[in-house]
Amino acid sequence: MRKIILLLSLFILNKSFAQLSGNKLSDKYVLVIHGGAGTILKSQMTPEREKAYQLALEKALQTGNDILKKGGTALDAVEACVRSMEDDPLFNAGKGAVFTNEGKNELDAAIMNGKTLGAGSVAGVTTIRNPITAARAVMEKSPHVMMTGAGAEKFASQQGLEIVDPSYFYTEARWQGLQRAKQEDSLKMKSDHADTARKSMLKQLENRDYKYGTVGAVALDRYGNLAAATSTGGMTNKKFGRIGDAPIIGAGTYANNNTVAISGTGWGEYFIRLVMAKSISDMMEFGKMKLKAAADEMIMKRLPALGGDGGLIAVDKEGNIAMPFCTEGMYRGFIKSNGEKVIKIYKE
Repeated sequence: MRKIILLLSLFILNKSFAQLSGNKLSDKYVLVIHGGAGTILKSQMTPEREKAYQLALEKALQTGNDILKKGGTALDAVEACVRSMEDDPLFNAGKGAVFTNEGKNELDAAIMNGKTLGAGSVAGVTTIRNPITAARAVMEKSPHVMMTGAGAEKFASQQGLEIVDPSYFYTEARWQGLQRAKQEDSLKMKSDHADTARKSMLKQLENRDYKYGTVGAVALDRYGNLAAATSTGGMTNKKFGRIGDAPIIGAGTYANNNTVAISGTGWGEYFIRLVMAKSISDMMEFGKMKLKAAADEMIMKRLPALGGDGGLIAVDKEGNIAMPFCTEGMYRGFIKSNGEKVIKIYKE
């Protein structure tokens, strides 16, 4: 009898929780992550570095999967995934952020709740250890959507988030990346009068990729809710307080339970001009297009047609996944409730 009462109580509690969430609890969930798109070639990757990226993506996926598997929300899962990658110096976000022209690390992040269309973002912050958590605080604990710079940092501090000295974000690899980017700028300015040796060096440097590097996660949870999160250190050698697409709702980050959750990575100026994520959602909602067709149209056609490139990850309300990119590679992976898991880096 006692066992029956206990089981009945658990059933009632579970049902009540599902009702509070506004959806019926199911067994199905999907999680997709990315660690940035760009010139990622196997020929330029050592086996050790490739393994390190695979392990880092695996860790982020497992972090989010543990949350979703236990009935946690898509919002909690995407934040946790992005925090994992913000803390890993392999990625251009948080600890591994690139440097601006002034030698600073300026961080951007955004998060969105597909159920409520609530959204929050921070941009140009330099002392917040995990910008994605600050973005969520903006969404949930303020009447605003976006905060920038010192104001965002003050707000994060008032919310009890971890504040660090800017030196925390320094990594030698990113610092050397800035020096190479500055050298490239210098050579470009002199290229009209360059000698053969300098032209050869310039050609080699042009193969380097300084525009990309973002992390992101999208998820469909067991209650049928979608969420998206994106975080980035922006563009190496960026000037004048430049902000990319990652913290712009509808450009690099978007989630709507009626359609899709999206996190982008690539040349941000073009993602903003195309209103990338919202355009895909609108194609699905009003144009009745399937996720893959809409995502391919924007990433594989309209983005390069303007002169930009990059990629994105997406999951729709049915659990369908898209991970298109028009660069040489994109760190990416997904895991589903049925145990299916995939982690990829290069173009197939």
